[in-house]
Amino acid sequence: MKNIAIIVGAGKGKRMGSKDKAFLLLNKKPILLHSVIPFEKSSLIDEIILVVGSNKIDATLKLVKKYKLKKVAAIIAGGKERQDSVYNALNIIDSADFVLVHDIARPFVDAKLIKNCLTAAYKYKSAVLAVSVRDTVKKGNKFVEATIPRDNLWLIQTPQVFSFNVLKRAYDTAMEKGFYGTDDASLVEKLGNKIKIVQGYFDNIKITFPTDLIIAEALLKKGARE
Repeated sequence: MKNIAIIVGAGKGKRMGSKDKAFLLLNKKPILLHSVIPFEKSSLIDEIILVVGSNKIDATLKLVKKYKLKKVAAIIAGGKERQDSVYNALNIIDSADFVLVHDIARPFVDAKLIKNCLTAAYKYKSAVLAVSVRDTVKKGNKFVEATIPRDNLWLIQTPQVFSFNVLKRAYDTAMEKGFYGTDDASLVEKLGNKIKIVQGYFDNIKITFPTDLIIAEALLKKGARE
């Protein structure tokens, strides 16, 4: 069984003040390292492909060498959108059984999340991490139009894991049709495939806004899981 992790972080970080999130420091280390090391240490992961901004390839290579990340098989430049970045990575894979796609901006991934998501994917071919919606959800523009039942609503996280053949076909199809989804699973959904929901952690947060970095520092100090 060959499992390859695609860890993507080529965005411009506009909501972070146009700062490259992969290289923002969290506990004195770039976020990139927090996100990559759990995959490096996992016995279930064979190779890692890092997708970063074209101007960050050299800096990423230096980090890989410094921290002796032996599973990093390639460091490539991302595309205009996240979907383009993942597709760039898929196109350099010769063969794999399963592919995990993870956002560099989620530094709290751990061995348990990786294992749980992979285990589900082995059985169902596709699996995503998610947490239930806690807050009341309403639909509306300037005024409330409706309250949406939250019993079956989920907030999707990464990693997301798929059979390589399924994900590659989903991406090929989406690119041919010019369809851009909000995550990898949305492309697989377009094929009509079922995707298993795997319980994630509420603290598996994505660093998107400056306040998220403050929260992340607090979570590191607390060391708590939900």
